[in-house]
Amino acid sequence: MLQRNGIWKLEILKMIEFNHDGSVKLPAILSKQKKDNEMRMKDGHCIEIKKEVVSDRSPKKCILNIRLSEKFSDNRFVANIHGHFMNSSEVPSKLSKKDEKNFEVEIGTCFSRCRDCTSLVNRFREFLDGNVIEITGSCAFENKNRAFCYEDYFE
Repeated sequence: MLQRNGIWKLEILKMIEFNHDGSVKLPAILSKQKKDNEMRMKDGHCIEIKKEVVSDRSPKKCILNIRLSEKFSDNRFVANIHGHFMNSSEVPSKLSKKDEKNFEVEIGTCFSRCRDCTSLVNRFREFLDGNVIEITGSCAFENKNRAFCYEDYFE
């Protein structure tokens, strides 16, 4: 029970729901988002980028796992974007091809690795017109300047 402005109100917390097998049921909004992402990966030109922190002790290292959707027949753009990124980046990084649809980018030790990692993700987002599914994984970095709106800066 909470008191606001002298009035007592009872707030009801939604209980956690469980599946028949005992696992926790995903909230409706998360299950809808998961289905939408699966459809995007199946039907459109989209990539999924999962950020993982491999080592948080010196030397610090992060990995971006990149998965291409089924619609891509040519994956050369991944190497091209990474090449342009390497030319302007302060952070050492290495691109590894696991198979035709899966890549791994290792982001090395540097003070600005989070900024450059975000820059690489944004390069993919720009190239694919926003068709990027970003999964934070074990990465705790939150970029506050993620949403750029043209109207906010130019009139």
